[in-house]
Amino acid sequence: MKISAYLKPNSHHREEVVVGDDGSLTIYTKAPAIEGRANAAAAKLLAKHFGVAPSKVKLVRGATSKYKVFEVDKTE
Repeated sequence: MKISAYLKPNSHHREEVVVGDDGSLTIYTKAPAIEGRANAAAAKLLAKHFGVAPSKVKLVRGATSKYKVFEVDKTE
């Protein structure tokens, strides 16, 4: 399934996935937006949120944008 999310890198206080009232996802990560570190941290947080292995989460669109689209493979 495809997941749209808003990424907030350099968060000083938390690392988590927050679901908004409208169902939108906001990902807070302490990793900086340098050399893809925030994207990797976001993929790991999404994997934990959906209960899948980190290898099952792939960034599809938005490598340099705050708005990202991830592909999450939830098949067993």
